[in-house]
Amino acid sequence: MMQLPLINSVPSGLNQTVLAMSISLLLSACAVGPDFKAPVQPAKSDTAAYTSTPTATQTVSADNVAGAAQKINVGQDIPAQWWTIFHSSELDQLIRSALEQSPNLASAQAALRQAQENYNAQYGNTIFPSVNGTLGASRNQASAVSTGVPGGQLYTLYNASVNVSYTIDLFGANKRALEGAQAAVDYQHFQVEAVYLTLTSNLVTTAVREASIREQIKATQEILDYQTQQLNVIERQLAIGAIPKASALAQRNLVAQTRASLPALEKSLEQTRNQLAVYAGRLPSDAGLPEFKLESLQLPQDLPLSIPSALVRQRPDIRANEALLHQASAEVGVATAAQYPQINLTASYGSAATKASQLFSKDWNLWNIGAGITQPIFNAGALSAKKRAAVAAYDQADAQYRSTVLSAFQSVADSLQALEFDAKTLKQQVEVESTAKQTLELTTQQYKLGAVSSLALLDAKRTYQSAKIALIQAQAARYADTAALFQSLGGGWWNRPELKDISVKNE
Repeated sequence: MMQLPLINSVPSGLNQTVLAMSISLLLSACAVGPDFKAPVQPAKSDTAAYTSTPTATQTVSADNVAGAAQKINVGQDIPAQWWTIFHSSELDQLIRSALEQSPNLASAQAALRQAQENYNAQYGNTIFPSVNGTLGASRNQASAVSTGVPGGQLYTLYNASVNVSYTIDLFGANKRALEGAQAAVDYQHFQVEAVYLTLTSNLVTTAVREASIREQIKATQEILDYQTQQLNVIERQLAIGAIPKASALAQRNLVAQTRASLPALEKSLEQTRNQLAVYAGRLPSDAGLPEFKLESLQLPQDLPLSIPSALVRQRPDIRANEALLHQASAEVGVATAAQYPQINLTASYGSAATKASQLFSKDWNLWNIGAGITQPIFNAGALSAKKRAAVAAYDQADAQYRSTVLSAFQSVADSLQALEFDAKTLKQQVEVESTAKQTLELTTQQYKLGAVSSLALLDAKRTYQSAKIALIQAQAARYADTAALFQSLGGGWWNRPELKDISVKNE
C-alpha cells in the first residue's frame, strides 16, 4: 500500500494493488457470531420410526380394479417423475404441460433468480473494493483576493480521477452477510422444489377426484335408470289396483332423491375440471383437457419408503426451513460484528489541469490515500438490542424448523396408515357391494313373485346404491393416498438430472 505515491502511470496499477490487499485482508479476517451447523437428524437406525406401532409391509388385496396388494420397500429411492407409476399417458402429458405453463412455478423460479442476483450483488460488494471514475470540466471565476489580479481571473478546470474505497471485513460482517445471502438463495431453490412437488401432487389427486366423481355419476345414473324402470312397473301395478298408493309414492320419492343427487355431483365434476385446468396453467374454458377414469389408472404395487434419516434431506419444505435457519444464524453474526470496530480504506488517483492536454502529465497529477476506524462507543444499547433480536429470530426459525420436521414425519405416518386401512376398507367394500347386489337381485325376484313387500325392495335398492358409491370412493382413496405417500417423501426431485449435484444425504 505504501507504493501508491510512486504510481505515475494509468490508474489500473492502483486498482490491482488495492484489490490484492483487500482480498488478502478478507481471507485473513475472522467472523464473529455462531458458525452454522445443520440441525441433528434422526439416527439411521430408526428405520421404522414413522409410527408408534409397526405398519404392514404389504397391504391386503381385493378382487377389484384398484384392489392389488401394495408392498412397502424400505430404503427404495423415488423416481423424479413419480406420477408415471400410475401408467396414464394422459396424466403424464398433462403434468409435463403444466410444468411448462404453471404461473406458480414460474413465479417461484423468478424469485430464485432474484435471490441469485442479490447474492451476486452482495458478493461483488463484499469481495471487491468499490472503484469509481470521474471526468469533468468546469468554467470558473476566481476572485481578486485569491489571485491578486484586479477583477479576478476566468479559467477552465479539467479533472479526471479514479477513487477506490474498501471496508476491511476484520470481524466478518460482510462474510456473514454473504453467508445469509447464499442461504436466501438456498431457501428460494427449495421453494421452487416445494411448488414443483405441490403442483404435481395436486394434479394427480385432482385427476383421481375427477375420475371418482365421474364414476359416481355413472353409478348414480345406472341406479336411477334401474329405479325408473321399477317405478314404471309399480305405476302399472297401482293402475290395476294390485298395490297400495303408498308403495308407489315411496318409489317416486326414491327416484326423486336419486335424481336430485346428480346435479351436486355434476357441479363437483365441473368445478374439479376447472381446478385441473388452472393447475395446468390453462383457462377453464380451454379445450383439450383429458378426461380421467379410474380404470385408466394403474395402482402401483411397489412403493418406496425412505428411512427417517433421509427424509429430512428429501423434503423441500424441511430444506427450505433449514435455509431460513442458516440465514437467521448469519444475521446473528452480522449483528455481533456491528459491535466491533470497522476499518475503511480509501485511495484516489487523478489529475486536474487548466488544459485538457495537460491531464495526467507529471506536474498536474494528484493522489491521496487514507484509512479510518470507526468504533461504536455509545448508542443507548441499540446494537445490543439488535443482536438480541437476531438471536430471537434464530430461535424462532429453529422452532419453525422443528415444527416442519414433526409435520413431515406425521404426513409420512398418516400416508402409511392410510394405505393400510384403504386396502382393508376396499376389501370390505367389495364384499359389501357384492352382497348388496346379490340381495337386490334376490329381493327383486321375490317381489315379482309377491313374496316380499315393495318396502323391502326399496330398502334393498338404497343399500345397493350406498354400497356402490362407497366402493367407488374406496377405490379413489387408494390412488389419492398413494400419491400422498410420494408427496410426503419429497417426490424424488433430487433424481432430476439438473439437480444431481444437490445432496440428500446426511451432512
